[in-house]
Amino acid sequence: MEYDYRPLPELVPPDLMARAEKLSTPNICDGFSKLKLNPAQYTMDAAIKPIADSMKIVATAATVDTKEGDNLPIHVAIYSCKPGYCIVVAGRAAEDRAYMGDLMGSAANAIGVKGIIVDGYIRDKLGLAEIGMPMFSRGYKPSSPSKIGPGAINTKVECGKVSVEPGDLIVADCDGIVCVPRALIADVLDKAEEKIAYEEKRVESIRNYIRCKEEGSSLPDLTPGWVKEMLEQ
Repeated sequence: MEYDYRPLPELVPPDLMARAEKLSTPNICDGFSKLKLNPAQYTMDAAIKPIADSMKIVATAATVDTKEGDNLPIHVAIYSCKPGYCIVVAGRAAEDRAYMGDLMGSAANAIGVKGIIVDGYIRDKLGLAEIGMPMFSRGYKPSSPSKIGPGAINTKVECGKVSVEPGDLIVADCDGIVCVPRALIADVLDKAEEKIAYEEKRVESIRNYIRCKEEGSSLPDLTPGWVKEMLEQ
């Protein structure tokens, strides 16, 4: 791996970010599906999980490419970062060492980093949980990181078996991590919001069914229209 440190990408526009913040990762995946794209292509390995289920990241991707527990590039990425970014660490699922702990997490949180995703292991779980900044990783290992370098910053990487470009939209929560390519953000959000509108109507239909059942009145047909269409085919 050669030295390749590049500037931060532009932040995702605030209007798109505000819309994305209202959505969950399943909502985002529904958006991909409605565009007839396979959401699995944009969803990171399920083994990468948050410290706490309440943690959520909606941010612009800044990337780090490293390996074998080497956290020198992560240090450089944190101290050159700015508010609004999620640092995505392509650590190649290294198992022997932790990539970072609560000291680096504290610095990132102070700078305004919105979260860190590590394709590898971290340490100081309790300390990181106390900081509260969203952290996602494959698990925990007390082994000290190495500091070798050089690694790469803000280049195209593969994290959790998903391609991530600097400037992509990252949405991460207790259901998983989704990377939305920058060119697709507006379309994916449009389709995700369409699906939410449909689901809201379905929720009301279910509530109406329950009301009718409690009142002893005639029960409406609860079968979704798309199910009927598929059965007719």
